[in-house]
Amino acid sequence: MVIVQYIKDLLELLPSHRLKKKKNDLRAYLGQRRRILYQEQVIKASEEIIEQLRTNQLYQNASCIMVYYPMKNEVDLRPLMNENSGKRFFLPVTHRRYIEVREYKGETNLKKGRYRIPEPQTPTYKGKLDLIIVPGVAFDHKRYRLGRGGGYYDRFLKKFTDVPKIGVAYKFQVVSELPVEPHDIKMTQLIVSQSV
Repeated sequence: MVIVQYIKDLLELLPSHRLKKKKNDLRAYLGQRRRILYQEQVIKASEEIIEQLRTNQLYQNASCIMVYYPMKNEVDLRPLMNENSGKRFFLPVTHRRYIEVREYKGETNLKKGRYRIPEPQTPTYKGKLDLIIVPGVAFDHKRYRLGRGGGYYDRFLKKFTDVPKIGVAYKFQVVSELPVEPHDIKMTQLIVSQSV
């Protein structure tokens, strides 16, 4: 028992362990704060963000846009995805270590996949993306992102260095500074609701 405690104490001294703990603490706190939002708050804040996206130059210039399916009170972009805007929307499909891109063809074409997230039942898309809209647990003022901890988006976004990335978040998800590691990807822009 003494040896186990000694090892735990040593781990606490390692900078990488402290960084991981800080990230996990943030994930737990902000994830819980998001999960307890009322549905009316989610709808109002999501509408604010959608309005900002509609007038955003990067969004207006994009034809092929990767978004995400909202889970546990994440910002909900589905009204935007279901507009008849002439834009094509794509969703991530997660596999063991990577993300595959598939075209969104409406709610009826979705089936729950890994992590019980609805995924399109369309073929893999290998074409060009003009914009990637990214969810996150938190973002900071330098536009760095904290995800759920699986590293899926970090690995995926590395392949699209030339594609603009917009992070979307509630006001409380934006912190002054996140603990950043070399693999973390900075967003091009951050769009935030003011109501929540």
